[in-house]
Amino acid sequence: MAENKAAILVFSGDMDKVFASFIIATGAAAAGMDTTMSFTFWGLKAIQKGNLTGKGLMGKMLGLMNRGGINRLGPSKFNMGGLGRWMFKKMMADKGVTPLEELRQTAIDLGVHLLACNMSMGVMEIAREDLIDEVEELVGVATFIKRAAGASIQFGM
Repeated sequence: MAENKAAILVFSGDMDKVFASFIIATGAAAAGMDTTMSFTFWGLKAIQKGNLTGKGLMGKMLGLMNRGGINRLGPSKFNMGGLGRWMFKKMMADKGVTPLEELRQTAIDLGVHLLACNMSMGVMEIAREDLIDEVEELVGVATFIKRAAGASIQFGM
């Protein structure tokens, strides 16, 4: 039987999808649910510090072309070379919407568990030091499946 828990898999690095993930996570946590967010592949960008990553040539190229950091996330549509990101941030600020970095901090303050996919980090040459300190564990898929199986709600974005 599922418990009063939420499990969210974040596999996109698009601003709008990461935003929705943190909105759901903070809502679930505020409602008293034990909430876990697991970040994999492009979703790792949301929990990276924003420094350059990679050790080998291809890892460094990937780190340069796809630099992480929550303030660097672009929208899934109308990014327009970064102009879309600026435009959406301005529109959200004008409407009083909580900025993504603040929303992530709210999730942390509410006790949302942040997990990072160890395999994705290895492939993309992202080190533990490249992630924000609040990431609790580097895990594999079995850990997320175990948490999701025991949750009353599960999402993937």
